Amino acid sequence: MSSKVAFYTLGCKLNFSETSTIARSFENEGFDRVDFSEEADIYVINTCSVTENADKRFRTIVKQSQKGNPDAFVIAVGCYAQLKPEELADVDGVDLVLGATEKFKITDYLNDLTKNDRGEVHSCEIDEADFYVGSYAIGDRTRAFLKVQDGCDYKCTYCTIPLARGISRSDTLENVMHNAAEISSKGIKEIVLTGVNIGDYGKGEFGNKRHEHTFLDLVKALDQVEGIHRLRISSIEPNLLKNETIDFVAQSNSFVPHFHVPLQSGSDTILKLMRRRYLTNLYVERIARIKRTMPYACIGVDVIVGFPGETDEHFLETYNFLNELDISYLHVFTYSERDNTLAAEMEGVVPKNVRAKRSKMLRGLSAKKRRAFYENQLGSVRTVLFEGENKSGYIHGFTENYIKVKAPWNPELVNTLHEVELTKIDEDGLVRFEFVSSKVLA
Repeated sequence: MSSKVAFYTLGCKLNFSETSTIARSFENEGFDRVDFSEEADIYVINTCSVTENADKRFRTIVKQSQKGNPDAFVIAVGCYAQLKPEELADVDGVDLVLGATEKFKITDYLNDLTKNDRGEVHSCEIDEADFYVGSYAIGDRTRAFLKVQDGCDYKCTYCTIPLARGISRSDTLENVMHNAAEISSKGIKEIVLTGVNIGDYGKGEFGNKRHEHTFLDLVKALDQVEGIHRLRISSIEPNLLKNETIDFVAQSNSFVPHFHVPLQSGSDTILKLMRRRYLTNLYVERIARIKRTMPYACIGVDVIVGFPGETDEHFLETYNFLNELDISYLHVFTYSERDNTLAAEMEGVVPKNVRAKRSKMLRGLSAKKRRAFYENQLGSVRTVLFEGENKSGYIHGFTENYIKVKAPWNPELVNTLHEVELTKIDEDGLVRFEFVSSKVLA
C-alpha cells in the first residue's frame, strides 16, 4: 500500500506554489497525498519567518500532526527552516529539517522514516542557494500561483528574507511560459504571479547577473498565453513598478487592474531607517499613474507599524498619508524583532501595547478605504470569476478589480466568468450583483 503524505503551508503565496512543487515530487515517487487533518505517514510543514506569530504557529502545527499519527515522520522546510534549523530540530516531534536548496530534493532524504529523538538537519549556507526552481500552485479550480522569481538583493533593515532565500534569481522566460501553458491546459482561468521581489525579474538567471529579460518582457509574453483570462501581479515594489508596466496593464488582454504595492511607512524618516529604495513622493507618483490610466483599479498597500524610532508623529504622518491616498485596502503588519537584522539592534523600541494600538487604527482605516472603494464601484458593470466553495449557502467570486461578491450557491457558476452589475453592499461587507446577461464569458 502507498505511503500517505500531507502538507501544511505557512506564509505567502510563494510558499504555496513551492509546496505544490514539493507535493508533485512526492506524487511522482508513488506517495498518496492526503489532507493535513487526515492520518498520514509523512507530514511536511512549509514554514515562514516573516513574523513572530508564524514561528509560534509552527509548534502548534507539529502538535496537530502528532495527533493525526504519533508515529508519523515530520519534516520542516521553508524560510524558518533555513534561518533557525537547530531551533526547529529541537521541537518535539520534528524528524527532519531541510534548508533552502535541500527542500526541492526532499524525496532523496526519505530512505529511513524511523522517528528521531531530535530532528536531523540538512541546511546549506544561504550563499549556496544560487539556483532556481520553478513552481506553481493550484489553490483551487479557478486560480493558480505561478512563481517567476526567488530571493532578494535588497537589504531592508527589518527583513530576514535575503538570509532565508538568498540572492535574487529568476526563472527563464521559456520555463515561465511552459508552466503558464500547463496551468491553462488544466482549465484554470486566472494566474497570480508570485516571487520574493518580482519586479526584479530578469536578474540572476540561474545565479548569474545577466539581464536577459525584464519584468515588462515577462508581462508582455504572458499576456499572449492562450486560455488564461486573467493575470494578476501579486506584489511589486514601487521603485520597480515602472510607468511602462502600468501603461501596458491598462491596455492588455489579460492583466487585471489590481496592484499590490508595499509602502511600509508614510514617513520618509522611517523609510530611510528601513533602508527602503524610495521615498513617499515616488509612491504618490505611482498611485497617481495607476489611477490616471485605470480609474477603477484596486490598489492594496503593505504597511508596518511600530518600527524602532517610530514616534507618534511619524505614525500620524503614515496615517494621514494613507488616508489621503486613493487606495483600496491595507495589509497591516505589526513590527516584530527578527534575529540578525539591523532593526533588532536599533534604539527607540516601540512598546508592544503602542504597536497594537497603531495596528488597530490602521486596520480601521483599511476597512473604511475598502468600503469607500466598493461604494464607488456600485452601478458599474464588471466581470466576475466564481470560486469553487459553498460557504454557508453562498458562492463567492472576485471582479477583475478585486471586489468580492456573493450570490446564493449555484454549482454551475463555479470557475465561470460572467458580466455583472454591482448593486449593493451586504451586511457582511460583500457586494451583491445582477447578471447583465445569461451568457457565460468563459
